[in-house]
Formats: sequence, C-alpha cells, structure tokens
Amino acid sequence: MHATEGVFNWDQYDNPNKKLGSAYTDQQREDMAALYRATLSAISQYEVVKGSVISITHKDVIVGVGYKSDGLVAASEFRDLPDLKLGDEVEVYIEETENTKGQLVLSRKKAKLVRAWEKIQHALEDGEVLEGLVKRRTKGGLIVEVCDIETFLPGSQIDIRPVLDFDVFVGKTIDVIVIKINHTNDNVVVSHKALTEKKLEGQKFEIISNLEKGQILEGYVKNITKFGAFIDLGGVDGLLHKLDMSWSRINHPEELFTLGQKVRVVVIGFNEDKKRISLGMKQLQEHPWDALPETLEVGSTIKGTITNIADYGLFIELMPGIEGFVYILDISWSQYLRDINEYYKIGDTIETCILSLDRKNYKISLGIKQLTGDPWEHDRFLSTYAVGTTHEGVVRNLTHFGAFIELEPRIEGLLHVSRLSETKRVAHPSDVLKLGEKLEVIVLGISRENRRLSLGLRQENPWDMCEKIFQVGTLHKGTIVKKIPGRGAIVELVHGIEGQVAQHHFIKADGQEPEVGEELDFQVIKCVKADKKIILSHQILFNPEVDAKVEAKTRGEAKGTIEKAPSTRGFEAFANLKEQLEQHTKKESKE
Repeated sequence: MHATEGVFNWDQYDNPNKKLGSAYTDQQREDMAALYRATLSAISQYEVVKGSVISITHKDVIVGVGYKSDGLVAASEFRDLPDLKLGDEVEVYIEETENTKGQLVLSRKKAKLVRAWEKIQHALEDGEVLEGLVKRRTKGGLIVEVCDIETFLPGSQIDIRPVLDFDVFVGKTIDVIVIKINHTNDNVVVSHKALTEKKLEGQKFEIISNLEKGQILEGYVKNITKFGAFIDLGGVDGLLHKLDMSWSRINHPEELFTLGQKVRVVVIGFNEDKKRISLGMKQLQEHPWDALPETLEVGSTIKGTITNIADYGLFIELMPGIEGFVYILDISWSQYLRDINEYYKIGDTIETCILSLDRKNYKISLGIKQLTGDPWEHDRFLSTYAVGTTHEGVVRNLTHFGAFIELEPRIEGLLHVSRLSETKRVAHPSDVLKLGEKLEVIVLGISRENRRLSLGLRQENPWDMCEKIFQVGTLHKGTIVKKIPGRGAIVELVHGIEGQVAQHHFIKADGQEPEVGEELDFQVIKCVKADKKIILSHQILFNPEVDAKVEAKTRGEAKGTIEKAPSTRGFEAFANLKEQLEQHTKKESKE
C-alpha cells in the first residue's frame, strides 16, 4: 500500500471542482446523488402525511416521514394511544419543513383536526350519520363533541317532541347529522331530530294508510294552544280540539295537559290528502247524559255551578258534562237587570228551575226567577204601590232619559229626567243623582201588563211659592246660563230657579247682547204657575217704552232685590225659598 493510501485529501475537499481521485467519475457522482434523493419523500408545509414512530421518550415521540430529517411530536399528543410502540404508523401535520434551527416541525393534534373537518364536510355532503358525545348544556341547546370538534345541537333539533330538560342528555352519546357549517367562525350545527323524522317517515305512511274512524291510538302531547293540543301519534300529528277533550267545559287545554304527556285518543275524522287527523278524548268516556236521572222533568228544581257568564245569560253545570243555560230574561222579574256580574260569580252554586228539557239534542233551558212568584201578580202589589204612595228607593242605574230606582228586590221604577226638578232643566240624571243614593219617591203611574212603575220625587209644589216670590214687577238678579239664537236666553235666578228672557228684552243699555255667565238685573213681567214659566226682561229697566204699565207697576210695588243663593238641586232649594217667603210675609205684616 502506498504511503498516501487512507489519507484524506484536503485539497480535494477545499476544491469541489477537483475530481475525488480517480475513484468516481462525474457520472457516478450524479448517479449516487440521484439514488440518495430517491430515499427522501417530497413533502409540503401545511399537509397531513403518514410517518413511522422511530423513538419514544417520556417527553417526545420522534416520527420519521421520509424527509431528510425526522420530526419531534410532544408525547402529550399521543395520550389516546397508550399502546404506542416503535414502528407504528401515525398521521402528522407538517407545520414547518425547517424552522430556525433547521428542524422539521410536526403536529399530530392538528393532523387529527384536519381529518375531522374533512370528515364533517363529507358528512354534510353525503348525509352521513356521525356519533357525538354531549359535553354540556348551553343557551338554546347542547354542545356535542363530534370527531373531536365541538358542534352545536339546537334545542329544536334534539327530538321531534319538545324537550323540557336538556340536562338529561349531558354525558350521553347520540347519533347526529351535520346540517350546517359556518367556515367563517368554524361553527358546526348538527341535528338528532332529523334522524328521528327520517326513521318515522315510514311509520307515518303506515299510520295514515291504516287509519280508520273510531280507531284508538296512543300518543304524546307535542304542542298546546288555546284552541286545542297537537298529539304526536308516532311520526304524524293529530289535533285534539278543546271541545273534544272533556264533556265538561274547560277554559284552556293547559288545565288538562302538559307537554310530553302520554295520552289515549280516538280518531273522529281524517283527511288523507291533507294528512289532517281529528282526535277526541271525551268520546272514550260514557256520555254524561246517559246518567241524567229520568225523574228530572220540566218544572223540576236542580242545583248547579256557574261555569261561564255571558252578556245574554248564565251557563250552569248541573252534573259533570251536563250544562244548562239561563237566559238573561229568566234571571229576574225586573226588566232592568243590566250587569249579571253584579249578582253572580263563576263558581257560585245556585238553584234553578228546568224550563225545557231535550234529551235527544242534549239541551236544557233553566230559569231562576221562576223559583219565586211574579211579584207583579201578587195581590199586595196594587195596594203597596198604588198611585200616590210614597216609598224609599235606591238609585240603581242612570240613563240619558232618567234613573231606575229599586224599591225592593226585583221591583224597580223609572224616575224620568223631566221630573228631577220642577224649576230647571236637567241635562242628565248624573248631574243631580248618584248611584246608590237613597231617595224618597212617589208613585205617579203603574202598568202591571208592562211591569212598569212611573215615579216622581216627593216634594212640595215649588210653584205655589214661586207665584209669591216672583210676582210681576219684582226685580231679581240672574245669570245667563244658555243663549238660544234668535229667541233669547235661559236665566238662572236665586236657588237655581230658571226663567226665560225673549230676544227683544235681552239687549243691554249699550246695545250689546250679554254673554253666557254674565250677571244682570231682571224684572219679572210674567209668572204662569200652570205652565211653570217665569218670563223676564232686562231692557225694561232702562227703556220705558218697552212696557209703560209694567214699568209703573214695578216702580210702585218693587221692594228691592233678593240676594242670590248658591245653586243647588231644585227640589232641595225650595226649602230655602219657603223659609225666605215666610220671612218676607212677617216683614210685610209688621209694616
């Protein structure tokens, strides 16, 4: 061997263009480089590749992917593979082909995430069923882990029946399908209800095809409305109307049912084309009219409970499922019964009389007033309420034409608005009367046929005193309360007594008409007791030509004016007038 054999030639290393001795030719070197490159895999950043476990430590796992260098993966990313051993094949994600240290950066966690998203995307496109674990409850639904990705299961997509308690699903495994993917925020929406509906589609067709009227089925309450409840019969819904739930009256289906409740119903009708099914429950029970005693007949008395109050009468439940009706005119002998709620309440137990009974059509007419005799037919009625008799009554109702006065239970009379005051016009009874007020009235007329009493207020005739107080020629202060175009005005005198002034006696000294509310002096030019009228004049006070005779009489007989008192109700004011008249008479006697 030569002395130079086995000695490294540094000159050749420093000059790569030099040939490595005579051992390799250029072609040989290229062939060897190609052979070396063939041992390396072509990998790209951000892709998932398969690799082989080369080494395992307590901190890292070395994975070879056929690249010029191996990569390190944290051992924590293999916790789901406790039996991992050398040589096992795993998928990893290429984060970086070469970092700042020249190392290959791999991730098994991201590789699993990429594969999971690919699987979810395929599931959305192909309708594939995936298995998920319910992790927790959230607002409006559940969080389900599918392929290591947290997805959202809305409450409306959990089941075909309403779900009241979401917590019962937490920790359970359920099958779902992907119905929506929002790539903007990586949000996935899944449904379990769609799977159930798909399974029930076949049952639905079978149920409808085999449906018969009178068929008894079992189902679950799916939804409750004010008019009824929808029953899930196993893929197809039927409507149980409120009227078909019970023979007894119910106000709302919630009184009988809750969501998810299991019920037994009967088919009472269906439309195969529109897939509408009508259901009933009360039809499964014995008809209540079959239990109605045969001894009951027209004229029998029976007790019942008020179940409903309408403007036109009362509904009375006599037995469970048997209801009768009392028309408003059969409640009281009084013709002026207005608000039934003033006298009766729902739930009250009352006694009634059967007026008509139709067992074939299930109808009963009842009456209340028939339990007592007609007070208008009693012998004592004519003597008690003879014309001219006085009674104390209570104001029960006020209308624009008068007030209804209750003299005794079921006996009322009308006090017309024109009889509320003898001296002034009353626009509405509420101006002088109040509901519940007690009055002393006198019977002016009676009609037993029409059951009507005409009433008046018990009072002295004020016009006996008016003739003395408002003698022709006397002066009085008055206030304009109403102007009548072209005719004159209404003037309020002392104590609320009203007089009339014609248009030509109405003008003031300055030629102007007085305004409503203005106070002036007036002279009485006429007082007619029979017509209950007091005619006044203001112009006569400053215009002698109006009526010289009246003026002369006024100057000779007038003793002065009477002070105006506060305005009160006419028939009360005359108590003061009477006292004033007596004082006036005493004064004249002394003179």
